[in-house]
Amino acid sequence: MNIVTICGSLRKASYNHMLVRALPALAPAGMKFQESPAYDHFPLYNADLHADGKFPTLVTAFADAIRAADGVIFVSPEYNYTIPGALKNAVDWVSRLKDQPFKEKPVAIQSATQGPLGGGRMQYHMRTMLVFLGAFTFNTPEIFVGLAQNKFDDKGELKDETTKDFVKKQLEGFAKFVERVKA
Repeated sequence: MNIVTICGSLRKASYNHMLVRALPALAPAGMKFQESPAYDHFPLYNADLHADGKFPTLVTAFADAIRAADGVIFVSPEYNYTIPGALKNAVDWVSRLKDQPFKEKPVAIQSATQGPLGGGRMQYHMRTMLVFLGAFTFNTPEIFVGLAQNKFDDKGELKDETTKDFVKKQLEGFAKFVERVKA
């Protein structure tokens, strides 16, 4: 089972990148992960930029990676109570493609933040957007890693056992969900 991860933080040392890197060790057998192509150099979405029917190469590579995957996991912080702008821009771009890649794609969401709520508002907005795009969003267990600075060590390793257990349960449930959707 091939899963593409999309990290909502552009910082390599972000807690969300740390969480992405922790996933393989917590996943059920047979679940493989590939990070999405970078989206940090996408131009700001502007329909004039694809009026000729051509999309930037970076956008099509990002979309192709999503299409090729059996499922997608977003791992994102919450910025100003919502989805980080660069991530929203990337989704806006690929949503305009003729064969937009999120349609009927199984998707799970995780978030890690330094605040106590763990990204709940971002996840709510992400779910709303994914409904519009026709994605099949996995529901529970949800992963909200609040106070993330206390759950990772100075090497970026996830050390909190309760968090690890929740992530394992989500990945196990998501694997079953992906199989049901594929059937």
